[in-house]
Amino acid sequence: MIEIDGSQGEGGGQIFRSALTLSMCLGRPVRIHNIRARRAKPGLLRQHLCCLRAASQISGAQVSGDEIGASEVCFKPSPVSAGSYQFAVGSAGSTSLVMQTILLPLAFADEPSELLLQGGTHNGSAPSYDYIEQCFLPVLETLGYRAIPELKAYGFYPAGGGAWKLRIEPVSGIKRLLLTQRGEVVEQLAVATSSRIPVHVNERELEHIHKKLLWPREQLQPRTVPSQGPGNIVSLRVRGEGFSEIVEVVGEKQLSAERVAGRAVQQLKQYLAAGVPVGEHLADQLLLPMALGNGGVFTTVKPSDHLLSNKAVIEQFMDIEIKVSQLNKSVWQLEVNK
Repeated sequence: MIEIDGSQGEGGGQIFRSALTLSMCLGRPVRIHNIRARRAKPGLLRQHLCCLRAASQISGAQVSGDEIGASEVCFKPSPVSAGSYQFAVGSAGSTSLVMQTILLPLAFADEPSELLLQGGTHNGSAPSYDYIEQCFLPVLETLGYRAIPELKAYGFYPAGGGAWKLRIEPVSGIKRLLLTQRGEVVEQLAVATSSRIPVHVNERELEHIHKKLLWPREQLQPRTVPSQGPGNIVSLRVRGEGFSEIVEVVGEKQLSAERVAGRAVQQLKQYLAAGVPVGEHLADQLLLPMALGNGGVFTTVKPSDHLLSNKAVIEQFMDIEIKVSQLNKSVWQLEVNK
């Protein structure tokens, strides 16, 4: 049984989720201890418990530690079964992180699978549904992984209530990733999405983006949506040949519309200035599909703690080399060799 220390690196939920994914894909039992040891509330929260139960259900795993607050989990999977599954976080916890835990194991199954995910769809500290649909899944499709999402309802923190479906096709002919150059930006769009808050919030966010980025007004899109509770998120999207990046900032009560938009603008400018195709968060999310596929190489900004923790967990499961190199002041290269 593989032993994973959940306090290593960034010491959060990323280590736990990646260990579950690798355990299912490789058919290797794992014991994860000190789960989320570096968080203010260590142990499993509802979101992480939903990840564990989803992983257990699709793989018929034997599990210990299946409870809120658990700091240690033993997970012994059987072969993953394709099928139709429904998973509810039970709060506004991220449905996208639950999906990412089980996406690759189901992709390697022999038949298609259908997921219905319920909980948060647009919340902080996790990729939104929009990010999954327009940034993460399109890159995976170039590698040979195919999943088709469909949004049913928006869910903001703290009310939740969001829902979306995902059809996962079996993998076929996985390719090696080569993403080291970024061409010119050919599409750009700013989207300010809100529910149950004054309309002027979206308007002020987009006006601030217009002033700071000088994007034409036809590239500024206000979006008012129905949901169970109030919420707001700013999304800056750029796309070119072979790359896509989305920067997101979730609105908070204590932050003005201008500060929310300003944070998004600052992050996008940092990404564009680096001249790399892969943004900070996508870099972290690409490691598992590359390691379980045919490897590859990409350039990105300075690796996050999440990425380095992910790298460490992968290397504990697999005899694989993940090389991180700094090419210049602002550009790093990651290469996965199998």
